[in-house]
Amino acid sequence: MYEDAELDRQIARLATALLSRLDELAETMAEWIQGEVTAYVDSELVPYADLREDCRAQLRSILPTLCGPEAADISYARHSGRQRAALGVPLAKVMEAYRVGGRFIWEALVAEAQNTRLLGSEALVRAASRIWLILDDFTDAMAGAYRDAVAERIVAQEHERSALVAALLEARITEHETLWEAAEILRISHRGPFVVVAAEVPEVGRRAFPDMEVRLRSVGMSSAWRLLADLQVGIVVLPESGRMDQLVAALTVHAEHRVGVSPRYSRLDGTREALRFAKFAILGTAAGTKVTLFDSSPLAVTAASTPEVMARIVNSTLGPLDTTPAADREVLLDTLEAWRDCGGSTERAAKQLFVHPNTVRQRLRRIAELTGCTLTAPRDVARLCLALEAVRQQAL
Repeated sequence: MYEDAELDRQIARLATALLSRLDELAETMAEWIQGEVTAYVDSELVPYADLREDCRAQLRSILPTLCGPEAADISYARHSGRQRAALGVPLAKVMEAYRVGGRFIWEALVAEAQNTRLLGSEALVRAASRIWLILDDFTDAMAGAYRDAVAERIVAQEHERSALVAALLEARITEHETLWEAAEILRISHRGPFVVVAAEVPEVGRRAFPDMEVRLRSVGMSSAWRLLADLQVGIVVLPESGRMDQLVAALTVHAEHRVGVSPRYSRLDGTREALRFAKFAILGTAAGTKVTLFDSSPLAVTAASTPEVMARIVNSTLGPLDTTPAADREVLLDTLEAWRDCGGSTERAAKQLFVHPNTVRQRLRRIAELTGCTLTAPRDVARLCLALEAVRQQAL
């Protein structure tokens, strides 16, 4: 039985012999990888000359470790992983190339041992254990660096995309060519129609829709999002008119708080104005509703968008109802609301309120007497409905 020190000396002599043939081994190793890893060698991504140099660097890093107890220098593996990630080479291909390279190094070691008789069977077993551990460390270091580089690139791209969304929201991009470039980076169409989605966040720094971009992409809608202090805002491409229903359905399922959707717009330079409309839609969200479309709720949106003006309209229109007892005032407002929601039908409003139609008529006459508004005059009806909407929003 050999002592460990003697086994190490035998392995070191063999490793030294292999290092003396470094260029020859690197060439053969590169040929192995080229032949066994399909489409790995590419003139733009991994030219053969670069692969050969990689093989030389791997051999120069791995073989000296067989000569002594020092840990393998895995710095080149990290460099290689980051470089392959930057070039866009699939990690599976890189891992396969490393496996083929590892097998080549082992077989070269065995062949050298047989040819030179520098290694006995015990030393060969010891060398096998050592070299496969080294190869595992080398491969792990490469893969870890590759994944780190990909993660960094994704974060950088998301920061760039988020910054571009912010620039569109603030109307800092207006030139047609620049808008087109922004759309390319955001991975959305530069042609509309678009809508802006504004969603209240659960808390500062927490997104309302963490995976909405992926969810929408799965149903054929591209989007780009940015997290603000109080809102998560998205620019969504609606290539077909029917997609608005799909968008609302997706938002409704995952919404925790109020969400507003702007009207459609055709050019990205209209994003800032669309954001204003989406915010107004949030303000006009009715109780029990998660998602409000600006275009589908113009009365509610108008009432919410100018609170100081609406306060004056409420006072001048419905203020006289304050002269009645609070309970009577609420009954009159409920009746006006039911009448409005039933399209001005006294009979339908009566069924909704579970009263006789004459009761509804009496209450409407009382409202007309107090407010001076005639319920047959379109202008007066519009004024009453707008004031009523503002009152209801104040109660939310």
